Amino acid sequence: MRRSLALASVLALGLAGPALAAEDDLMKQANEMFDPIPSVVPEVKGNAVTHNRVDLGRKLFFEPRLSASHLISCNTCHNLSLGGDDNQETSIGHGWQKGPRNAPTVLNAVFNVAQFWDGRAEDLKAQAKGPVQAGVEMNNKPAQVVATLQSMPAYVRWFEDAFPRETDPVTFDNMAKAIEAFEATLITPASRFDQFLEGDPDALDAQEKQGLQAFMNVGCVACHNGVNLGGQGYFPFGVVERPGAEVLPLDDKGRFQVTKTATEEYVFRAAPLRNIALTEPYFHSGNVWDLRQAVAIMGVSQLGQELNDEQVDAITAFLKTLTGVQPRVEYPILPGNT
Repeated sequence: MRRSLALASVLALGLAGPALAAEDDLMKQANEMFDPIPSVVPEVKGNAVTHNRVDLGRKLFFEPRLSASHLISCNTCHNLSLGGDDNQETSIGHGWQKGPRNAPTVLNAVFNVAQFWDGRAEDLKAQAKGPVQAGVEMNNKPAQVVATLQSMPAYVRWFEDAFPRETDPVTFDNMAKAIEAFEATLITPASRFDQFLEGDPDALDAQEKQGLQAFMNVGCVACHNGVNLGGQGYFPFGVVERPGAEVLPLDDKGRFQVTKTATEEYVFRAAPLRNIALTEPYFHSGNVWDLRQAVAIMGVSQLGQELNDEQVDAITAFLKTLTGVQPRVEYPILPGNT
């Protein structure tokens, strides 16, 4: 309720907005719109994030034998060394097929209301099952995945440790639950913006504060708010003016492909903006490589105004403060084939 009222008050300021607010007021206003990334792993509904389950999920995240070719792992498209995605326009999958959309980052994905650009997976567990079975990605079948994992005694033992109360722990569903538990740990706290929210006025410089103020005043915050600065709602791409087909391909109607509801044509989940400086290219098409250009496009398409160079530069500078401490993940040694 507090955030809804705060959003309304910001939008009521108008597109131009006032001059940069006093520092204390800016911090207070920002705290009404955003939340810092927590420093502890969040709870996951219906899935115990235990040490054994996380460790198994870490191994499975890097396991290429979940794919039919034994070449592609979760980390292939969600590379933890590259901001949690692959820095490609669209990912390359099974048989060198090119996927239809840009790979979203896995970092902080636990805070999203749903997964994928169209929200077709309700949680990280459902998301983990999708690429394994998609013909254009890993092209495997659940029964084959289970048979592969059961063929290696080490995996059987690790599944037993992770799911100790189950008589048959090596299942496709438990594979997804383990990956979900691991991905829940992939959070990036302590960005400079988080430090500002938590009371350090010197965490942002003058231009970055100007960018934060502009981000709120011009209306970006209407879609990009909360802990992940997005990922919590669905909005038409082109609220005011649709971008060209190179940015918004006409054959990808977004959430319409999930709901078959005409009003949801070209509707997508608002992109989370955490670590956005690391995850180029941008948008579901992956056709925009420059963050400044992405900001300018959003101004025209979503807000109906051409942001001036000063606004674009300031907002871009602010977005770069959203890069948090990257998770340190030890690369696992996987069991050999039997």
